[in-house]
Amino acid sequence: MNDTVIVRYGELALKSRGTRNWYEKILIRNIKAMLESRGIDYSSVSRQWGRIFIHTDDPAAAEAASDVFGVVSASFARTIQADPGIIAETVAGYAEKVQEGQTYAIRSRRSGNHEFTSRDIALKCGDAVWEALENMGRTPAVDLTNPDHEIFVEVRDSKAYIFTDIIKGVGGLPLGTQGKMVALVSGGIDSPVAAWMMMRRGVEIIPAYFDNTPYADETTLERAAECIEILQKWAPGHPLKSYSVPHGPSLASFISYCGKKNTCILCKRTMYRVAYEIMKKENAHGIITGSSLGQVASQTSANMHAEIYGLGIPVYHPLIGLDKNDIIEMARKIGTYSISTKPATCCAAVPEYPEVSARFDALVAEEERAGIEDLVKSSVENARIMSPDSP
Repeated sequence: MNDTVIVRYGELALKSRGTRNWYEKILIRNIKAMLESRGIDYSSVSRQWGRIFIHTDDPAAAEAASDVFGVVSASFARTIQADPGIIAETVAGYAEKVQEGQTYAIRSRRSGNHEFTSRDIALKCGDAVWEALENMGRTPAVDLTNPDHEIFVEVRDSKAYIFTDIIKGVGGLPLGTQGKMVALVSGGIDSPVAAWMMMRRGVEIIPAYFDNTPYADETTLERAAECIEILQKWAPGHPLKSYSVPHGPSLASFISYCGKKNTCILCKRTMYRVAYEIMKKENAHGIITGSSLGQVASQTSANMHAEIYGLGIPVYHPLIGLDKNDIIEMARKIGTYSISTKPATCCAAVPEYPEVSARFDALVAEEERAGIEDLVKSSVENARIMSPDSP
């Protein structure tokens, strides 16, 4: 009977011993939080050099572990003594799964000091399966390139682990190892994906939704809130403190005092300014956006330069080089696509002919006419928390 999930990680192994130890501890904490969030029972989580082990008889634990940032793969395995005879006898039992006309292969690896090699184990297990198949009246056939069945044997010190499946993980770095950043989340397709990608790199996010009322209605807020709920499912143990910022008054001022073509760029500059104040308040280190170069009129290289001109704010664009189809595929994978494509009103403040090559010096003058400092101050003071800062 399977009793252990083997958890593998990637980049963590490249860190120094001290950093690796710290990352592993955070990864274990995140794995436990994911298991508990899904109601999966386990007795303990332990680690050896290069591996983490979840001690459980629930196969769902492997799937849960694969969804933890930092995990490269996971396998639900059976634990036995690291004795070649016992290993071969155990592996022979897996021959039942190999039907007539199907092929098999043994994949073995070893860590620690033993009197046998990985090749020795592979040959002994391969022979055991061959004999078992013959005894069942089936014709054995080995295919090391593209077999119908793979049986994996991993020997580590005094124990051996037998398994047949490897579930691919999301990879990246453990959430909580790279500080915090404010993520601009609109509820559209792009921004939740951008936030998720930075979470995958170990960043804890602080979602910030900019409420464009009266230029948009509650449907956009509902989509944003639902997307944040999905992101929270990827981050058990790390409650997302989310902000809703009144942004309509700023848009109204831009429409009244500035050139209509620049509304979207002035809008984004103001969002950065407000997000920067939230960033400082929350002791965060940057701002995340869903911008993808050239995807819409406001995201040309000239406009993106104008958006940050003179602000000195650390802004991250994880989607910058991705095609829309790539982003949509990722949104489907993380679970936000169906939410982001729900019917919702478009922002009524968007000009019919938006600027595609903004002059950054002109924007600064327009901001002054609109009273940018007072607008930012008012937005920050009237921002409200959408979710509690505790589990």
